[in-house]
Amino acid sequence: MIPILQRDGFNVIAVQNPLSSLAGEVAWTRRVIEDQSGPVVVVGHSYGGAVITGAAAGNPNVRALVYIAAYAPDVGEPIGALNALFPPTALGTALTIDAVGFLYVDVTRLCRCHQVSRPVRGGPAGTPDAYSRCYAGAPRRDSLRGNARPGGLADDSLVFLVAREDQAINPDLERFMARRMGARTSEIRSSHVPFASHPNKVTELIEEAASAGHE
Repeated sequence: MIPILQRDGFNVIAVQNPLSSLAGEVAWTRRVIEDQSGPVVVVGHSYGGAVITGAAAGNPNVRALVYIAAYAPDVGEPIGALNALFPPTALGTALTIDAVGFLYVDVTRLCRCHQVSRPVRGGPAGTPDAYSRCYAGAPRRDSLRGNARPGGLADDSLVFLVAREDQAINPDLERFMARRMGARTSEIRSSHVPFASHPNKVTELIEEAASAGHE
């Protein structure tokens, strides 16, 4: 989506998180946000939803938070507890924890969670793509708890996109978290990565959030 947003006049920063701990990623992302001048729209996908909630907290330049098929835990709420309420349909069986507490993903199982609804590099619809393989190769800590609430923003500045065919986060969990935070919610027929299969629609949602945040 980055070229689309840049074409439409947005300055886009893709934060490269170290994937070592939630607190570390929140601090890293907060530094990037604070380094920007002018209004900022912060977008998080999957685990990144927990990151942006903490990283954007209390920053007056943040005009909108956009959650794309993402987690949005409350303060002190473990993601595992949310998954227990609404179990994911496939990803839970693909996770492996190593001796020091890092999560790894079985790529053959993960590909089922991240199937896209259009051909990838000439393959049939739903072909496991490079995103799935890269995603599986990135370890992360298994101690994820929310550390902030997405408060202090106008009602229409909290935006949540539910992926109806998500197998990594249960779509009903996405709906629950969106409703709990009072987010303006849209749904799309997509897997866990709607930005891969529907980049224009997801970009449009981000741009609408940016416009609402200026009003």
